[in-house]
Amino acid sequence: MMRYETKPHPFVTYLESIREDRAALASLRRGLGQPPGTVPEMYRYVASRLPNYVYPGSWRESVYYLVASLYALHPESTDVGNLGAHFALTLDPKNPDYNVAVERRFSALLTAHPEDLPFYLRQAISFLKSNKSKEIAINWHQLMWDLLLWNDPEKAPKIQKRWAYQFWRKPFDNADAEVG
Repeated sequence: MMRYETKPHPFVTYLESIREDRAALASLRRGLGQPPGTVPEMYRYVASRLPNYVYPGSWRESVYYLVASLYALHPESTDVGNLGAHFALTLDPKNPDYNVAVERRFSALLTAHPEDLPFYLRQAISFLKSNKSKEIAINWHQLMWDLLLWNDPEKAPKIQKRWAYQFWRKPFDNADAEVG
């Protein structure tokens, strides 16, 4: 799996610091299924951490609230991969029907309009969390950076392509390498 040289995001670093605070995580989980930034219990943990350039009602503000609620749902963290790589870990070589369902779920997430993204991400993180046998952690730093750019028409396709590459790529095999 590809290791990203992702710069840690300060907000995710903060979330990681409160991982053991059950009350904080419960407050943040209340945001699940709600429009980002509309749950007062979250303000204490999110509003105080918003950079000055993040304005109320902006895409950036909604990403902070969204990531906070999703992190509280599944705080398992890694510094490797992106959501495409995480979904690829769920594939089962012995169960093609299951893989078709996973691919359908991932494709829906990959093509999600920014307005629909909270719904699809909640489903995706729940799915990854429920896969206990493989202990799939999330690269929350990478996800934060990716989501901050998801509504940018020039940058979002690059993010989607990186996710797709990580999901559909074949593992490297020395026999596939060109000799020359």
